Amino acid sequence: MPKKILIVTECFYPEEFKINDVALSWKGKGYDVDVLTLVPTYPLGKVFLGYKNGFFRKDECQGINIFRVHAVTGYRDSTVKKIFKYINFMIFGSIVAIFIGRRYDYVFGFNLGSLTDMLPAVVIRKLYKKPTMFWVQDVWPDSVYAYGFKKTKMLSTLLDAFVKFMHHNITAVAISSKGFESKLEPYIKKGLKFNYAPNWADDLDMDMDPIALSKNQKIHFTFAGNVGKVQNLENIINAFCLLPDGYQKKSQLNIIGDGSNLIFLKKLSNNNPNIIFHGKQMREDMAKFYKASDFLIVSLINEPIFSVTVPAKTQTYIAAKKPILAIINGDVADIVNDNSLGVCADPSNVELIKKSFEKCIDMPENEKSKFIINNTKLLETTFNKDSIINNLTSQLVGYND
Repeated sequence: MPKKILIVTECFYPEEFKINDVALSWKGKGYDVDVLTLVPTYPLGKVFLGYKNGFFRKDECQGINIFRVHAVTGYRDSTVKKIFKYINFMIFGSIVAIFIGRRYDYVFGFNLGSLTDMLPAVVIRKLYKKPTMFWVQDVWPDSVYAYGFKKTKMLSTLLDAFVKFMHHNITAVAISSKGFESKLEPYIKKGLKFNYAPNWADDLDMDMDPIALSKNQKIHFTFAGNVGKVQNLENIINAFCLLPDGYQKKSQLNIIGDGSNLIFLKKLSNNNPNIIFHGKQMREDMAKFYKASDFLIVSLINEPIFSVTVPAKTQTYIAAKKPILAIINGDVADIVNDNSLGVCADPSNVELIKKSFEKCIDMPENEKSKFIINNTKLLETTFNKDSIINNLTSQLVGYND
């Protein structure tokens, strides 16, 4: 009988996250894989076409059973609904976990955002003593405060107790950024070791013809991904608009994606003809945009938690083999600088961001090509998908209670 793995995750196919690759890889290795998740709504906060938002449904994808519970919608523009979204999966996911948890040999939690989403995995661990692992993509409690919640004594006490409870009831933990270790260390149980498992690059078909981003030849800067408040696009747009006319005419800022801050950013751009919003695009078409770009932008606001966060787009940009403009501090800046992948700028300093744009626009082609050469080396080593999934597998199934 094949070993059975339950993946607990807020998001799963058709939503586009790395956990989809993990599940399919484990299925291909001969494991029996099930997934406990929500009805798909990310990123627009609307139920995907073809899905009904019932309280419980079961479907299947490429031999993987998917248990879906009701999803709160409309959270993109409402903090209250966003909070209910987290509580919703914590409660309904845990109820389902009680009934199905006994049948699995291993439980794997894809901790994409809110730590509350991992409670169903911990419930199974507490009830049935199954080996349970988290793959951490975001760190509580730091990210709670970074997203605007005031750090009061009561909230801090509650969050610290909850985070400690969660991390004391797992048997293994993997972190997507090395900087997470210092943030999580006060909360994990003694003897639990951190396993570095970074995100890998999306599969890109760079043989595709590039899209025409402009009628005239320009230096193209491209940001792709969630268009939220923490992505720091406000400072990026302000810096780009401060460029002298000569620089603006030679360049174009492309913003691809959708999110809660999109309407505000469009107003902020004030119809600048050199700032183009392309909306959300299909993942399989993104290679066209990357190939047509000269620099790819990764950015987050200047908060302590984000200095230890490595957005998944970083590895995808590396796979696109384009110079990176990193408007971010911490781990991502270290990756870009240490491996000579592009240009970095302080995310809180609009004037320095403007100068980084100017530096990129003036950059000769031979200097750009040096950045590009260094991408391949990283893809074959640190950010190799097969190696990372094998690492996660050995950490999960190698545990003996």
